[in-house]
Amino acid sequence: MTDPVLQTVPLGAQWPTLDPFLFCAHHDDAYPAGDDAMAPAVPVDDRELGMDFSGADGWSMYHGLTVPGFPGHPHRGFETVTFVRKGLIDHSDSLGAAARFGRGDVQWVTAGRGIVHSEMFPLVHADRTNPLELFQIWLNLPAEDKLVDPYFTMFWADDIARHVVGPEGRRAEVTVIAGAFGDVTAPAPPPSSWAARADADVAIWHVRLDPGARLTLPAAAHAESLRVLYVFEADTAVVGGTEVGNDTGVQLASDQEVEVVAGDAEVEALVLQGRPIGEPVARYGPFVMNTEQEIRQAMVDYQSTQFGGWPWEDDAPTHGRDRGRFARHVDGRLEEPEGTSV
Repeated sequence: MTDPVLQTVPLGAQWPTLDPFLFCAHHDDAYPAGDDAMAPAVPVDDRELGMDFSGADGWSMYHGLTVPGFPGHPHRGFETVTFVRKGLIDHSDSLGAAARFGRGDVQWVTAGRGIVHSEMFPLVHADRTNPLELFQIWLNLPAEDKLVDPYFTMFWADDIARHVVGPEGRRAEVTVIAGAFGDVTAPAPPPSSWAARADADVAIWHVRLDPGARLTLPAAAHAESLRVLYVFEADTAVVGGTEVGNDTGVQLASDQEVEVVAGDAEVEALVLQGRPIGEPVARYGPFVMNTEQEIRQAMVDYQSTQFGGWPWEDDAPTHGRDRGRFARHVDGRLEEPEGTSV
């Protein structure tokens, strides 16, 4: 049997990805208490507001001017999958949809022909800190689906299945966001997603191992699938017989099982897997198409239509300090999961 570890790479602010994935970022911000506007209740004058990725004091404002986050910005030609482990995100978009989600929830948006959305991080607690941890993953769309209708869906934390193995104290747990793991299957992805095709073999797994725990990743359904395991919290872990440290990406052969063993500390990792789309990629900021001409057309379309306009009073809406988790869809349907209190 060949070595299942094909290569290892150190992780930076943006993690390297393989087709069909385009981008993966892990945000882990230790935000302070919030003021009346749900903004940091500490001075921010020394930050480059509008472009603060400094990580000063353990957090960034990103593109936010008052509340941290990412005010309205466009996307076309791909999907965003946002998995929030701590804290809350306030979503608003050009279709009129809105949501507040977090604490284990996943939002999946097919941008398709074009959507503008805002992702703000309201600091809802005035009497304590507001930690935020999230992953945002960009999944490509094939050429035939680049201009499908935009689609917005939520996977609430209680609806996301987990695969758990091992004895108490040496447990391994897999949160199955896309694909399947053993007898556990993820919620259905958006209908035009590459992940909605059975032969695309897309998997997104969050993996957590107690100290000394073991987990065997099954072989992928398709030998041509590409698989990367990102170790982002660990002292050491042994992956397929290779010892790796924290903040390490491990490209794995997908046609064989791979055992992951935690060292003396807890291990957390993210797994991205999928059969490549195998098409040319042209990208410019928030647009991902197949040709430069299509990128130019995306820019023209956005300038002329704003991808449907912006139905909100400002470009960084938030949903109030006391609002619980919810999603209001384009058709007016309202979802409020259990445990919606702030």
